[in-house]
Amino acid sequence: MRNEQHHKRWNEIKTNDSWAIFKIMGEFVNGYEKLSRIGPCVSIFGSARTKPDHKYYKLAEEVAQKIANQGYGVITGGGPGIMEAGNKGAHIAGGTSVGLNIELPFEQHDNPYIDSDKSLDFDYFFVRKVMFVKYSQGFVVMPGGFGTLDELFEAITLIQTHKIEKFPIILVGTEFWSGLLDWVKSTLLDKFSNISPKDLDLIHLVDSADEVIDILDTFYKEYGFSPNF
Repeated sequence: MRNEQHHKRWNEIKTNDSWAIFKIMGEFVNGYEKLSRIGPCVSIFGSARTKPDHKYYKLAEEVAQKIANQGYGVITGGGPGIMEAGNKGAHIAGGTSVGLNIELPFEQHDNPYIDSDKSLDFDYFFVRKVMFVKYSQGFVVMPGGFGTLDELFEAITLIQTHKIEKFPIILVGTEFWSGLLDWVKSTLLDKFSNISPKDLDLIHLVDSADEVIDILDTFYKEYGFSPNF
């Protein structure tokens, strides 16, 4: 009897998995249709827990304003904290402000600075991650948690394996990122040779909004804009 129940339950799971494909396809189609029209954009990542009075919230807002003033749109994860700061800066500058929202049991709620026609909702992290990479001309990575690190290393991996076109990855905040970069260089590169020196060529560590703009402008004067997939 127990085996029959397990077998029935397993069949139900397989059926649900099959039908989930259509929901996944729907998220991809909706994302592609909306984001294909936004023009060159830069994604800003960082902690959802950063408060508006924090220096990195204010810096993210400044970075986003200057990005928008240079003609780029800004894409964030659509939530509070650094994401809100990014959308707010783009909004204040009159630039394109995109939010790729994800359903989470905590933290996440739409921020009010996303363009009304550029707010997308996702159930699947992997679909959302494709949208970030496909429609971004650069990643600006502010201090954050596991989600921020996930996006950072996903982008590095895709560039390293030539699955996407290279684009600048800009880490903002020496005090936050220098320890990680030191470990990457001393352990991954020098001690174990698990990466090559060129894998780090597109990673930049900065502390100001002007440095972010200089890196983006210098890169795209040489390479021009192109889709990442």
